[in-house]
Amino acid sequence: MARLRQVTGERSIGHAGTLDPRATGLLVMLLGKGTRLASLLTGHDKVYEATIRLGWATTTDDADGTRLDESPVGPLPTPEELEVALEAFRGTYEQMPPQHSAKKIDGHKAYDLARKDVRVALKTSTVTMRHLELLACGGDLVHLRMTVSAGFYVRSLARDLGERMGCGGHLDALRRTQSGGFVLAASTPLEEAERLGTGLAVRLLSLADALPELAAVRLSERGLIRVRHGNPIGPQLVEGPWVPAGAGLARVRLLDETGALIALADLRGGFLHPAVVLG
Repeated sequence: MARLRQVTGERSIGHAGTLDPRATGLLVMLLGKGTRLASLLTGHDKVYEATIRLGWATTTDDADGTRLDESPVGPLPTPEELEVALEAFRGTYEQMPPQHSAKKIDGHKAYDLARKDVRVALKTSTVTMRHLELLACGGDLVHLRMTVSAGFYVRSLARDLGERMGCGGHLDALRRTQSGGFVLAASTPLEEAERLGTGLAVRLLSLADALPELAAVRLSERGLIRVRHGNPIGPQLVEGPWVPAGAGLARVRLLDETGALIALADLRGGFLHPAVVLG
């Protein structure tokens, strides 16, 4: 984030979901007022390509950790055995996060405690593996592509797969290729952003376009004034169509005459109630 601050001059920068230290690929960055949309962008599914090394487990469940002496030792599995084992990780199940993770225990992050050799009792989390594909395997390496719910730890998958196969395992490499509607192919590499400097502005996605799945209405001048003061509006204060039928309590984008995102609102009792006012 420090490097991006230098490029943009924007002090307020956030992200929509962290990456593991060794991971590469897509990280959705939020600038300025966009940081207020973080809660709407972090809960989406993620797509990863991962390489798991079988043969031993580590303290961090990835290649940065120290090999565990108590790692199970056994023959490496065949492709057919791997396919059978992977079936257990498809669908929804309870997953134990790594000891080295950002999970908080009594206000302390688990990885801070782990670095002090304090082993804590973590709680499982409900996660979903929506798609899991074995791309290739050879020797002690297993290459996978997966679509997972928010909060899923691929390091835990590597650890658990190694345990299930009786030979130990850890995450060797990880690349995120998609987060919600954002894809790696359409992203700007950090090195290119630094080269572009102020020219990066043309590459940035507008706040209105960051949430295309939400219904949108365009405000009238009077509606714009009311929303900026946090007041609810009705159909008479928008230009063009009202909220589509069936929107229910879902968030709705409120746009000005140029299409810029002014606020997010909830539809209740026939009125749009501003929940997040951006401008």
